[in-house]
Amino acid sequence: MTELKTVQFHKPVIRGSIKVPGDKSISHRAIMLGSIAEGKTVVTDFLNGVDCLRTIDIFRQLGVSIDQNGTDVIIESPGMKNWVQPTKDLYAGNSGTTARLMLGILSASKVNSVLTGDESLSGRPMKRVTTPLEKMGACIEGGDFLPLTITGGKLKSLEYNMPVASAQVKSAILFAGLNADGETVVKESAISRDHTERMLKQFGAQIHQDGSTTKIVGGQVLKGTDVTVPGDISSAAFFMVATAMVEGSCCEFKDVGLNPTRIGIIEVLRTMGTKVEIVEQTSDLGEPYGTIRVSQAPLRGMEISGEIIPTLIDELPIIALLATQADGKTIIKDAAELRVKETDRIAAVTSELKKLGAKIEATADGMIIEGPTPLTGGILKSYGDHRLGMMAAIASLITTGPIGIEEHSCISISYPTFFEHLETVALETEEE
Repeated sequence: MTELKTVQFHKPVIRGSIKVPGDKSISHRAIMLGSIAEGKTVVTDFLNGVDCLRTIDIFRQLGVSIDQNGTDVIIESPGMKNWVQPTKDLYAGNSGTTARLMLGILSASKVNSVLTGDESLSGRPMKRVTTPLEKMGACIEGGDFLPLTITGGKLKSLEYNMPVASAQVKSAILFAGLNADGETVVKESAISRDHTERMLKQFGAQIHQDGSTTKIVGGQVLKGTDVTVPGDISSAAFFMVATAMVEGSCCEFKDVGLNPTRIGIIEVLRTMGTKVEIVEQTSDLGEPYGTIRVSQAPLRGMEISGEIIPTLIDELPIIALLATQADGKTIIKDAAELRVKETDRIAAVTSELKKLGAKIEATADGMIIEGPTPLTGGILKSYGDHRLGMMAAIASLITTGPIGIEEHSCISISYPTFFEHLETVALETEEE
């Protein structure tokens, strides 16, 4: 029997403040770089979610000592030159970040390994990563999908022009380049998330960035350090959109990451008419963060395309829901990357929102949404995709009937306390 969670609200308003869990992308990288580096690394506000725990499990199999207490993690690593040979397959579960970045790391290591994933991840393409790695001399067998067999060895440097902006592919190449001969150069057509570059610097790496070009010299030895993980803006986005949609709402989000490559959601909300303020901002050890205040206001449709897409690729499902409540047409394009996420998010978002009465159509690289449209209740599939599960739950704030969410437990991948926070800020009001 498929697990089903029913969510329903009666005239809610979003009020209060939330401290969302640590950023998933940064949490992954903190474990990876702490394990590559020599010595002790202390990670604070780590995302204690399923995907990030897969990354911890893999490095423990490689002989890295990792002690976790909730959101605090202490890593004691001998450095990747002294990793041990794994005795079983390295399992990434549903985590594309784990799988793709580990390909770059393992290719340049001294261990031989088999990288596997669950059924969903095993259907997601890896060729975009393995192609440049193989040009560096990596020995990766298995084709375009997991499982893949990686024979670690010495790599040569590479100058690579990225065909599609992807932080995962870029990071895999930079990790491989860290242990390759010579200087590796990555050129992007549009700047993607730069968490890897920032954190490499935290661990003492010499890395040069010039616009969309990043260079790293191989042979560097990193040293352990302290990493504080800011709140995940991709998680905050769900409640930011909830605040923007529900009349009379105002909510604050504490210590949220404000990396310039991640804040497209703020620009979109402001353009659609929502009041978004950065109340306070600071920068600590590489990543800027601060408190964001969102206040509801009338919404208008817009076109979302071009260079902003990589800065909000994970937020597009919840933006599609927001667009159903905006006046006019919202066009999302240049987002073909959505088709190779945890599921085909273009097809899935379109299918599920149509069940609620949304006027939405899929295109090859995006969606077209007409609004404002009243939405009914219904049973929605999450497809095992945490972003779609949270989108369904947020939809319940504006639907006329309850929302049933199939496989809702997938939300714990990035936001284990999601429903607790939803109950905290979604306040029932009396009917007029």
